[in-house]
Amino acid sequence: MTPPLSPLNFLRAALNPDAYHGTGRRPPFFEGWYFKLVDPTLQHRYAVIPGVFKSRDPGLAHCFVQVLDGQAGRSSYYRYPAEAFRSARGRFEIAVGPNRFSAEGLSLDLGGPEGTLRGELSFSGLNPWPVTLISPGIMGWYAWAPFMQTYHGVVSLDHRIHGQLEVNGQRVDFTGGDGYIEKDWGRSFPSGWVWMQSNHFSQPGTSLTASIATIPWLGRSFVGFIIGLLHEGRLYRFATYLGTALERLEVREERVRWTLRGREHRLEIEALPGPGALLHAPTEIDMGRRIPETMQASLRARLSRLDGALLLDDTGACAGLEVAGDLDGLVRMAEAQFSPR
Repeated sequence: MTPPLSPLNFLRAALNPDAYHGTGRRPPFFEGWYFKLVDPTLQHRYAVIPGVFKSRDPGLAHCFVQVLDGQAGRSSYYRYPAEAFRSARGRFEIAVGPNRFSAEGLSLDLGGPEGTLRGELSFSGLNPWPVTLISPGIMGWYAWAPFMQTYHGVVSLDHRIHGQLEVNGQRVDFTGGDGYIEKDWGRSFPSGWVWMQSNHFSQPGTSLTASIATIPWLGRSFVGFIIGLLHEGRLYRFATYLGTALERLEVREERVRWTLRGREHRLEIEALPGPGALLHAPTEIDMGRRIPETMQASLRARLSRLDGALLLDDTGACAGLEVAGDLDGLVRMAEAQFSPR
């Protein structure tokens, strides 16, 4: 188990979910930020993932920038020595070698046999997940638990992009495009999970992020989920810690169907996958786990009040989708956990 931080550092980290959490942590520990970049034509879509991995084996410790070309369905992994990772104290500002990242933008200088990606982008109009003392981010009160396998944060549900990148010598203008930023940190990824995200619905400003996973907890496991739907300026939240009921979970190769019922609203999601690539993901040993991700999925979201009034029925394009690990076990556990008694 990753040793706990000092009380002061743990408090600071919990209330700043976007900032680096690895200071004072001994291995195994990973942390990664996920920048989704889509140009206004929707023809260029990238996930840029800077991160760091602390291993018990010094030879496996390193930092990295991982890139998913969502249109071409290719991934690249740029590895740097562990000491090439730098972070600001108490705020989200990191560097991996010559590459720099913050909530306000990024600067890339990636080159190697897998290709080149260079340039600077800035972001405006960010929509961060609210942070309060009782509920510091998307994890809710679970963010205060010092022994979680994986923690999750949403830096911005939706924002505008400005600037250009040079991709293998070709200049791509992202100005006017849409972005999304999230992150994960902890010991390793879960044994099984589904994650999906889109902020390319027909109504600008609508964004959906949703994940469900098997969560180890005090020697046992349970199914936990966290969903945020930003629509017309309001954030609709559905989560295990909010008492949301899972009415349906169907995970198949050709689609994912998911229905949730909160205190006032019902959310129905249907995700249809598309071509993708394999990304590196953390175990407690290394970054050798490979997981499939696509940025060509589509997400249909249907939000209604419990009295039946329809608030949203729309389909998001350029969607990210991961369906990975022990999915049969995840579905079985969900059925047992949420079946009527």
